[in-house]
Amino acid sequence: MNDVNSAAVISSPFVSESLSVAQVMRTVIYALVPGILIYIGLFGWAVLINILIASVSAVVFEWMMLILRNKQVRVFLLDGSAILTAILLALALPPSVPWWIPVVGSFFAIVMAKHLYGGIGYNTFNPAMAAYAILLISFPRELSLWNAPLAHVNQSLSFMDSINFSFFQNLPNSLAFDSMTSATLLDYVRTEVGLGKNIDVISQSPIFGYVSGSGYEWVSVGFLIGGLWLIYRKIISWHIPVAMLIAIIGISGISYFINSDNFTNPLVHLFGGATILGAFFIATDPITASTTPVGRIIYGAGIGLITFSIRAWGGYPDGVAFAVLLMGLTVPLLDYYTAPKVYGARSSYDKN
Repeated sequence: MNDVNSAAVISSPFVSESLSVAQVMRTVIYALVPGILIYIGLFGWAVLINILIASVSAVVFEWMMLILRNKQVRVFLLDGSAILTAILLALALPPSVPWWIPVVGSFFAIVMAKHLYGGIGYNTFNPAMAAYAILLISFPRELSLWNAPLAHVNQSLSFMDSINFSFFQNLPNSLAFDSMTSATLLDYVRTEVGLGKNIDVISQSPIFGYVSGSGYEWVSVGFLIGGLWLIYRKIISWHIPVAMLIAIIGISGISYFINSDNFTNPLVHLFGGATILGAFFIATDPITASTTPVGRIIYGAGIGLITFSIRAWGGYPDGVAFAVLLMGLTVPLLDYYTAPKVYGARSSYDKN
């Protein structure tokens, strides 16, 4: 028998089976792990506590809504979507917020932004970002108290001290609350520029790291690693993150070239705030983002431009959440006008 006849014959189907919702959600959660570990290592246990509180709350609210809507609890509860939403929401919150902030945020994300629209696959807005925007507007004081890196704090909180502070706002007698919090780099720059200082003077502050905010730049590197892994696994496409990052680099670079006294260099915007997390994990939400290749590029670029505009001239130091929500309103229009032509389809003129 010759080699041709002895070769194994592969039968159809030749189309590989697509990943389930649960598999996709788990893969995205795994991709968040490097950034989360760096975040915890540089800023303390409060990061993990926020994630745990938000996750438990989200699962409880998901279970309640599935019961009320007479849905298959086990199927939807185990798909991982509620936990992923909770993790993204927790990562957007300052680590030092009291326990009820992630609980209230989880309620808005799961109940208001997800199930009131019909559940997963039907929500118009990104649930985590919708909840974060509501929290930011409703509780601006609590969401402006960001933790300073542990390297800048004389005494760090243990895991039990962090739990005690989260639930009862109690700190060890030797530690003051003001000593463990600080403004984010983007907030600090915005405030100092508003006072008439130029970037050269502002950049002398220890709040600056190597390329962006001290500590937070390394967290962004962790999320960048996870985001690139998602592209490699083909869980997300490159269009949205690349378009968003290029837009932010482009507009911030032009602004810095024109007026370097009032605008920071592009690396500050690239690795500062929620840029990397937003580009790879939030803007790429398959439900609320554009679905066509051209639409994704426009969608991502729009988020980048709006984010920088809010940071430079808006009322908030970071603008990723609002940019994602605003561009989400354009998705139906983008998908309609950028839909690729179906091969073999005939126009109405040809039919006549």
